[in-house]
Amino acid sequence: MVLHLIKLAVGVDDLAHMKKLQAARRKQRRQGPRSPHWVYTRHKPKRVEELLEGGSLYWVVRGVIRCRQELVGFDEDFDKEEARKYCRIQVRRSLIPTAPRACRAFQGWRYYAAGDAPPDLAKGDTSDMPKQMADELKRLGLL
Repeated sequence: MVLHLIKLAVGVDDLAHMKKLQAARRKQRRQGPRSPHWVYTRHKPKRVEELLEGGSLYWVVRGVIRCRQELVGFDEDFDKEEARKYCRIQVRRSLIPTAPRACRAFQGWRYYAAGDAPPDLAKGDTSDMPKQMADELKRLGLL
């Protein structure tokens, strides 16, 4: 059974801002061009096998689920300076936009059942923009 994770993207304004922040973090960590993006958290999920069967990390941006990144793996490590364990969640670099869905705030991450996950947005899908804007773009033949 496929299982997903959901996590808040604190301080992120939109998907473009998230891409920019993630690229800056990879550069700061000196990650190679082919390495997955790392998301740090305190505790490693216990249901790793289910998560790696095609699961994704869904991101909540400003109270709305906006995108996902496919899960690649999990690493546990120890921070000597703070004397505590942490988990590095590895995700693919590409952000996949999803249909917007409101979500309440929470701490850390949560398991997210596959049946509860919003569908991916198809190219040219207008459900993420105001109706008036979508109607005008359709009228102009741009969508």
